[in-house]
Amino acid sequence: MANTGNLDASIEQLLNVEKQMRLAGEVAGTRKAATDILKLCFDARAWKTLNDQIILLSKRRGQLKQAVTAMVQQAMQYIDETPDVDTRIELIKTLNSVSAGKIYVEIERARLVKKLAKIKEEQGLIAEAADLMQEVAVETFGAMAKTEKIAFILEQVRLCLDRQDYVRAQILSRKISPRVFDADASKEKKKPKEGDNVVEEPAADIPSLLELKRIYYELMIRYYSHNNDYLEICRCYKSIYEIPSVKENPAEWIPILRKISWYLVLAPHDPMQSSLLNSTLEDKNLSEIPNFKLLLKQIVTMEVIQWTTLWDTYKSEFDNEKISGKSLGEKAAEDLRQRIIEHNILVVSKYYARITLKRLAELLCLSVQEAEKHLSEMVVSKALVAKIDRPMGIVCFQTVKDSNDILNSWSANLEKLLDLVEKSCHQIHKETMVHKAALKV
Repeated sequence: MANTGNLDASIEQLLNVEKQMRLAGEVAGTRKAATDILKLCFDARAWKTLNDQIILLSKRRGQLKQAVTAMVQQAMQYIDETPDVDTRIELIKTLNSVSAGKIYVEIERARLVKKLAKIKEEQGLIAEAADLMQEVAVETFGAMAKTEKIAFILEQVRLCLDRQDYVRAQILSRKISPRVFDADASKEKKKPKEGDNVVEEPAADIPSLLELKRIYYELMIRYYSHNNDYLEICRCYKSIYEIPSVKENPAEWIPILRKISWYLVLAPHDPMQSSLLNSTLEDKNLSEIPNFKLLLKQIVTMEVIQWTTLWDTYKSEFDNEKISGKSLGEKAAEDLRQRIIEHNILVVSKYYARITLKRLAELLCLSVQEAEKHLSEMVVSKALVAKIDRPMGIVCFQTVKDSNDILNSWSANLEKLLDLVEKSCHQIHKETMVHKAALKV
């Protein structure tokens, strides 16, 4: 009780000093008095008194901004010293209420929310942690370091993915432009001009920009895996593969290059996929994993691939990837077969103008009904142009023509027609002249 009495007396004394300094407009004196009060409470381990004094000091009439900032920063150092989780949460909530709506302590508020969200997550309250993090819009904070902003948004995305809120995860991820990771750090550090916001140094636990790049793409892989968007997953792995620290370490880039190869094969055929496929084949590192180089070459080569042979060769590799990546499963195996069938149909369309359905089914190792189904799907998705004569059982493939080609062919046809008309007129005129001459004779 004596200690409590001494503490109250000391606080009372310092509160009087703080009042005098505040009314006199002494910034340094007010700041020192406020922080000394907090230090007294901390040294006495009087956590409830500490919370009360933080609220009391922040609400005093005409309280100086510098004093509030110093007080919040001082109290934040005590968070890790708290005896139990409940006391820690109480202190964080007190500091949150003090810093709410005050632009000069917005960075401290963001860090406090992040700490509170981490505690909630450890308690298994992921939805609550995600809601807490989403309350803070760090992208509007001018004084916060770029890396700290990115790390905060990535934490928001991660919590949304953990609670399977994929729509919000996508909205939040769009706040980060992938171009920001390619910025040159050495050029970034410019001397601030007069009138510019002074950017604070990031917290000690914030990763570097390249580490954040990897975290960002790993989170995007989780998001795209939900939709089975193989091409986007492949592009994410490609971006991770381009990180210098990954490229220098074979133990890291070999598994990533394997995944790039698998997802390239699984992605539907389109110009972006073809471009990525060719650029990956040109990569010298691919020769380190010859099986996958052969797989990609088969996809690029315009030859029919036997599904059974391919599956027997790569089944074990596919299963290994499923265990390590936890992303390739039954759905991926079905999609792989689908891609091989699509590749084979494209190959057939290159070599044949007309083919019977029966022969097409033989080449694809499918029944006639399945061959027709896959061909129809490709025509609907505009991957190729074909017409099926079902009574005759004949498929007619046509090359895709753009509008210019169609107009040119019309123009050529009209020219031919006019030439024929002109020749016919000439021949008729000639016959008439010969006939007239014969009559005169």
